[in-house]
Amino acid sequence: MTTPAASPAVVGIGLKPQHVPEILGSGVPLDFFEVHAENYMVPGGPYLRHLDQIRSGFALSIHGVGLSIGGAGPLDTRHLDRLAALVGRFEPQWFSEHLAWSSHGGAWYNDLLPVPYDNASLVRVCAHIDQAQERLDRRLLLENPSTYLEFAASTLDEGDFLAQIVRRTGCGLLLDVNNAYVSAINHGRDPWDLIAALPPDAIGEIHLAGFAEDRDAAGDRLLIDTHGAPVDGAVWALYRRTLAHLGPRPTLIERDQAIPPLGVLVAEASRARSALETRPVTLGPRP
Repeated sequence: MTTPAASPAVVGIGLKPQHVPEILGSGVPLDFFEVHAENYMVPGGPYLRHLDQIRSGFALSIHGVGLSIGGAGPLDTRHLDRLAALVGRFEPQWFSEHLAWSSHGGAWYNDLLPVPYDNASLVRVCAHIDQAQERLDRRLLLENPSTYLEFAASTLDEGDFLAQIVRRTGCGLLLDVNNAYVSAINHGRDPWDLIAALPPDAIGEIHLAGFAEDRDAAGDRLLIDTHGAPVDGAVWALYRRTLAHLGPRPTLIERDQAIPPLGVLVAEASRARSALETRPVTLGPRP
């Protein structure tokens, strides 16, 4: 794989099939692309051929959405084996998963569902991360979720919960700044509290995305993590504050609904690059 040269800023976008011909035909000012693992767990076909072509000129990030790290039951070893085969084939720069659950009792859901922040969840999540990192033979980046409810059973706040996971497993973190903002607004907190609580050296990648706004049954503001809109101004401001606190981190623009032309996403990535260029960042070694 050709790894981009060191640069003042490392930015990428999610790879969408409709953009592949333009990317391969003319090139784009991006450093990496991210794909959802479950879309590429197939024996062959155009998706895999295109990804082979993409990885010849760009770094890759593989983002899992189905491992159910926070699930009450054991990890699905067949899913983990397929994930290991995909990661082994494409050797991504980063692999990430969500702090969430998406399966239970053999049923699979389309949502990334929250976990209580208590000791039982902490022990279970750490065991699942240990298992995944051993099978994949690499460091996993764990993403903070967007949430719309909280559990009365929680005894830890989100930042402490994530920091303890890092200490116990050696995993890294994928800081989704949009998720931090969405969750904080929904629960009446300051989004900075989460970011300030995370161990800075563990944060290997940043996500930025857009949200939709609604009102809950009480008439309070409710943000929904749709990945279907441009990054909001408040999230950009939080991102800039985050960079001032952490230093630069490789940054991805996510868009999974209402996909715009490639140039629109490249422009958002360029905005992130401008914010990053105050200090140098490189891709560094593979986790």
